[in-house]
Amino acid sequence: MTDTIMTWSSVAPAIAEMYLVAAICVILLVDVFAGDKRHGLTPTLTLLALAVGAALTVRYGHVTHHSILFDGMYVADELGYVLKLAGFLIVAVVLLYSRSYLENRDILRGEYYVLALTALLGIFVLVSANSLLTVYIGVELLALSVYAMVAFDRESGIAAESAIKYFVLGAIASGALLYGMSLIYGLTGTLELEQIAVRLHSPSSLGVLLGLVFVVVAVAFKLGAVPFHMWLPDVYEGAPTSVTLFIGTAPKIAYFALALRLLAHGLGGTVAEWSQMLAVLAVLTLVVGNVVALVQTNLKRMLAYSTISNVGFIVLGFVAGTPSGYTAALYYTLIYVLAALGSFGVILLASRKGFEADKLDDYKGLYQRDPLLALAMMMLMFSTAGVPPFVGFWAKLRIFQALWETQHTWLVLIAAAMSVVGAFYYLRIIKLMYFDAPTGELPATVRSMGVRVVLAANAAAVLVLGLLPSALLDLCSRLIH
Repeated sequence: MTDTIMTWSSVAPAIAEMYLVAAICVILLVDVFAGDKRHGLTPTLTLLALAVGAALTVRYGHVTHHSILFDGMYVADELGYVLKLAGFLIVAVVLLYSRSYLENRDILRGEYYVLALTALLGIFVLVSANSLLTVYIGVELLALSVYAMVAFDRESGIAAESAIKYFVLGAIASGALLYGMSLIYGLTGTLELEQIAVRLHSPSSLGVLLGLVFVVVAVAFKLGAVPFHMWLPDVYEGAPTSVTLFIGTAPKIAYFALALRLLAHGLGGTVAEWSQMLAVLAVLTLVVGNVVALVQTNLKRMLAYSTISNVGFIVLGFVAGTPSGYTAALYYTLIYVLAALGSFGVILLASRKGFEADKLDDYKGLYQRDPLLALAMMMLMFSTAGVPPFVGFWAKLRIFQALWETQHTWLVLIAAAMSVVGAFYYLRIIKLMYFDAPTGELPATVRSMGVRVVLAANAAAVLVLGLLPSALLDLCSRLIH
């Protein structure tokens, strides 16, 4: 057995994870010893830590070729590099949107920021996982952090109820993932995803199929695909809106990476089997997500079912089972996260102390009270509905193209029909904001100039990327191929 000599070049690609561990420890200590005395120190320090982490990743973490580190447990490639930078940016914007919300409810505590960074660490571990062991560590690190975030507001009974439901169902999904992985490990004799890909081929044995079923169930649960979606609407509605914003954005990148690394890379030889399972899940997810969203009166719950329907499109990219399909799924994931970031940001800015702004009726006449928020929400809803020239249109079109190329015509027809159904509830929000009169006196919206500038940029991005779609499309294509 040869001794592995650890050099800077062999660990530099993991700079994001190493730095984040150190940053979490420092912020935890600062919050314990100085958090109460210096109000606002922890939020500012966390944003600074994210900026420094992104800068270090750009400086030292960029890799031009695919390489395996840490005895096969970690993969360094351009996909991981770009997704980590996206993770830093998304979490920074989430925390920026959340601060006034947390202050208004007297729950601005350091543990929220520490948990957000720990969840980000779990995302990074998943994004660069090259072993079943690393995948599981990443999944659990992210999941445990998010469970704690959901129950973060100790005074709220509904948040505690949501957290318990999420925890119990999440534990079942983790068990399914572990059991599926153990079967695959037992049949292949290796934990490394690249070695598993070499040793597994269609047609599969009964043991491999059983392992695949458990893995697909776990991935579907994490994404929120029907029929494993039960936790998602309750958690979105019950958690504090700042936590809903976090859950609805950053982890989606991790779960895309989970599906790509585990299914497309590690189990790529059995694509014929798992793509059929995903096709059924995708159809159920699209139909249930869009149809149930039509009857919601709570905006957070409606956006939860909107998330489920959008997950259906991401899953369709994997159903294609080709690099083109995975590219479309990555592109759709990034675009959806961008739109969700702004949509929940609008809810946070529209809310005040004692007023959650989570009912659809709260948005009646929003244009008269706050034209910027109404305009931002309109652009984000148009994009999510897939209306040109917003970028959501191109995201849906890429999924349709990938399915068409692989002769999944029936899936294209179902997805197109469900897109039309989905457009109704997105356009209903725009109608409420611009054409309905406000019901009674509603509180003023948040006027923080810095946050409003970020929200305006967030909304403008869905239009700019729609008018100039090739840059991001080409990047996604390069990352997958």
